[in-house]
Amino acid sequence: MGFSFADILQRAVLYLPVLLLSLTVHEYAHAWAAHRLGDDTAERMGRLTLNPLAHADPLGTFLLPLIAPFGWAKPVPVDPSRFRRGVNMNRGMMITSLAGPAANVLLAIASTVVLGLLYRLAPGFSNRVGGLSAFLQIAIQMNVVLAVFNLIPIPPLDGSRIVDAFIPARLRPQWEAFARISPFLLLALVFFGWRIIAVPVEAGIRVLERLLVAIV
Repeated sequence: MGFSFADILQRAVLYLPVLLLSLTVHEYAHAWAAHRLGDDTAERMGRLTLNPLAHADPLGTFLLPLIAPFGWAKPVPVDPSRFRRGVNMNRGMMITSLAGPAANVLLAIASTVVLGLLYRLAPGFSNRVGGLSAFLQIAIQMNVVLAVFNLIPIPPLDGSRIVDAFIPARLRPQWEAFARISPFLLLALVFFGWRIIAVPVEAGIRVLERLLVAIV
């Protein structure tokens, strides 16, 4: 299947800015949570920032999204051994991992609230500022997808680190064996497994649609 210049231009104008914002907020949340727990690794590497360029990956953030509805940022480094005294390392990793998807949920909610207020306070604004309306609608959908996708327990997704905190020692060998084949599972998920996340994504979007209607 080919892509016209118009398709690529549309993705660059509408999709890329939303993706860049969403991935930046996601990675910043990881860095912020780790820093709050005492790990300054991300801060020392310049990742405790909302500057998109600090988190962007040339391939995953800028090039691939032009031709496919998929992208990623550079993962934030977290060193659990640097968590402050009293913070359990497994629990700390669970918290820092959960922070990314949670940030995407909050960004989706914030986008819904802003869109709803604009519809309520400035009727017809979408006809005058269609780009802003499209930006917010894409932000809502994209951040729900990012939150759900990252919670899937396949390494190196955030969901795997959350599950890892609860894996008992007797099941650790099986979990590590699963992790060794995770790159193939993740590849299969990206290309063939969107139906797996379709149900929770649609459920999340319906909740936000009800919020939007309530505001308007």
